[in-house]
Amino acid sequence: MKSIGAELFRRLATGLSLFALLAAGLPARAGETMSFSLVSVASPNCRGNCPVVISGQGQIDDGTAQSLVEFLQQNGSGANRILLLDSPGGHVQAAMELGATIRRLGMAVVVARPGGGRAYDGNLPPGICYSACVYALMGGKKRVVPPQSRVGIHRMYNYSTNFDAAQGGFVSERYFDDGGMRRKLSNYARRMGVDSGLIDLAERSSPDQVHVLTRAEMQRWRLASQRL
Repeated sequence: MKSIGAELFRRLATGLSLFALLAAGLPARAGETMSFSLVSVASPNCRGNCPVVISGQGQIDDGTAQSLVEFLQQNGSGANRILLLDSPGGHVQAAMELGATIRRLGMAVVVARPGGGRAYDGNLPPGICYSACVYALMGGKKRVVPPQSRVGIHRMYNYSTNFDAAQGGFVSERYFDDGGMRRKLSNYARRMGVDSGLIDLAERSSPDQVHVLTRAEMQRWRLASQRL
């Protein structure tokens, strides 16, 4: 199986301009709002001149797209426009905004985690991109899901909270899309070059269980490849 590492990033960077980045950061802790950091993708072959990329880990919330822009503005030069994405999901609208920002910046997206600053043997730790994260992934100018990484979808839903005196307090009720967001997502997917049938598949899936996409499904819906 072909390894995914420094060589992949060298090839991804071909035709993509560099962006101004400088300082390194720490990866986000699980369950927190997505944060961004710089990571070096090292291997024995790069000999001290290893590619530096951006890592985004955590939940996608309303301010995530702006956080990415600010991260890029506040850091110096030296990183490729490549985003390692590792997220359990978040808000659907926010994920579309992040995806649109990623596309506007001309970034490639790889579903993977950073390796904690260690040198790599040519492989990246596997990542996940579940639920709303898939809509952020769609924004990538190039989209790569390495063999060990997972991408999953489910039917979208939200909660409304109301006070119910009969039940003695606030009650949360789950509700589903009435069709408006589905149409918006379908239009967005097509703009990003992804078959909108993927949205239909998500909305036919259970809201309570993630449907992990197979390689055949990712290829069918033009979502991603496992290598260049």
